[in-house]
Amino acid sequence: MTKLLVIDDHDVVQQGLITALRSHGFEQLDSAGTLKQARSKIAAFNPDAIIVDLNLPDGSGFEIVEWVRRLSSQTAIVVLSLNDPAGFAKLARASGANAYLSKTQSISEIVSAINFAISNPGSFTSQLVDLDKGATELTAREFDVLYLIASGLSNVQISATLFLSLSTVKTHISAILRKLDASNRTGAVAKAREKGLLLE
Repeated sequence: MTKLLVIDDHDVVQQGLITALRSHGFEQLDSAGTLKQARSKIAAFNPDAIIVDLNLPDGSGFEIVEWVRRLSSQTAIVVLSLNDPAGFAKLARASGANAYLSKTQSISEIVSAINFAISNPGSFTSQLVDLDKGATELTAREFDVLYLIASGLSNVQISATLFLSLSTVKTHISAILRKLDASNRTGAVAKAREKGLLLE
């Protein structure tokens, strides 16, 4: 019996997915709305598959993807997001996800992606974009840092949240500023929003 965890901070999305997945034969389902809740649920529930949004209140979904992938090469991970696929499908693959889907896709497409990922742990699928075109230059970790900058966190707070040294955080911020051609943090966030890397 497949155990599946839905990670999304919107209750309506969470409950809608759980109801739809239950109607497609998934019985062991649980949900989380933050990175902190997700880590606790993953430790206790030990899911076979995870559906995760990128935009969570306490960080980026990529942090969960990378964390789970370090623990297990077999867990199926599907990123389900409203973020521009041209900028994020390749990033999702690089972080260890098995699929990148839009929240506008049908439940049958989501179920199909989950089942394929469970059967083919090393796979990556996304029907949304040519992965060789249009990908952002930011790494998944740089996106985590950018997301926290946009949330108003200081370097010290980012360091504590991501368990990175302060010098590593500064290195990531320098790379973000260079790649986004921005002179400061505020400019980087503005350019990231213009490029669709951050939702408004």
